[in-house]
Amino acid sequence: MAHDIRTRFSGKKIHRGSQVVFGERAHLQEVLRSLQAAQLPRARKLAEIRELKRMIAARTKDLNQFSPSWDSKFKQVRNPQTTSQKLLRIGASLHADDYLLARLLTEHAESPAELLENLATHPYAAVRENVARHPHTPATVLRAMAEETEEPLWFLVACNLSTPADLRDRLRERMKQNPQQLG
Repeated sequence: MAHDIRTRFSGKKIHRGSQVVFGERAHLQEVLRSLQAAQLPRARKLAEIRELKRMIAARTKDLNQFSPSWDSKFKQVRNPQTTSQKLLRIGASLHADDYLLARLLTEHAESPAELLENLATHPYAAVRENVARHPHTPATVLRAMAEETEEPLWFLVACNLSTPADLRDRLRERMKQNPQQLG
């Protein structure tokens, strides 16, 4: 018996963090670009454009609820020239549900050790994984992540060239002894 897939997810709460809102807005912007090029009756086209712009503005407002001037912070975090001090300031005011900026902060080459230490226990797995592989992550944080039993962060720590040699050697030996843990 075929079921409508929507019913499987209708009762589940969807986390509407910054990644979801940003993705929704990007999709709406793409639809708007497509609509602007479409051949439609003028009144219908204008009405649909107006509605899409309203929806885009609503998503922008949602992003700004995570952090005022969210788009500006997003651009700064994406800029490779942004200093570690600026990244630290952005991270200090990071909203708990702003998973997208948290992920980008941990991907930035200039992310300072203090920021990475603060994000090492972030609820979003991709953020923790980025911290485990980042070259500026402090050794104490890497050691703690290597002992984490809930997820295989130790593998990423073992591959991080900044991991202390003794720990890296121990984790690489673990890989050889237990290859089934890797998959």
